[in-house]
Amino acid sequence: MHVDETEPGDGHEGYWYPEHGSAVELLSALRAYQAAHTALRRRMSAEMAMNTTDLAALRHVIAHERREEPLTPLALARLLRISGASTSKLLDRLTASGHLRRAPHPHDGRSSVVLATAHGHAQVRERLTGMHRRMQETAELVPESARRETAAFLRGIAQVLETESSSSAPLSPASPPSTASSPVPPES
Repeated sequence: MHVDETEPGDGHEGYWYPEHGSAVELLSALRAYQAAHTALRRRMSAEMAMNTTDLAALRHVIAHERREEPLTPLALARLLRISGASTSKLLDRLTASGHLRRAPHPHDGRSSVVLATAHGHAQVRERLTGMHRRMQETAELVPESARRETAAFLRGIAQVLETESSSSAPLSPASPPSTASSPVPPES
């Protein structure tokens, strides 16, 4: 498994953060988690023969079903941050593969909702049930007295990431090395 290059003890802890210490250790552990989570999503999408956006769509649909909140194609497009046309193609793919189905909206006759099929649910359960159990076992190792603060830390980091805007300036290429500063060989 590839782990982010800023693991504790690898000599890069201060690269991203101005100071060293336990706070940086927390942030480095979070970066390792992010890298592992990204790698997991890629492996799952490869195992299920679908791209990561399709997998994210399936995950969103199932989450909405569990909360008993109808999910429309437009709402799914917003969650995935893709266009309506891209969402339509995605839904066509996942309907054809037997993972999702469209159904009439229960409260709005002009709209439809997206639902996971029994096959879609089974595929996700097959891949995630054991992992979720192990994750819960690991979370239960955190002392009860520290769980609230740990959850607040993770939610705070999530809020930072959600509200962070990217720089509007594009990255610029490095300047080519100047030949004027090169030493000139002595004349003979």
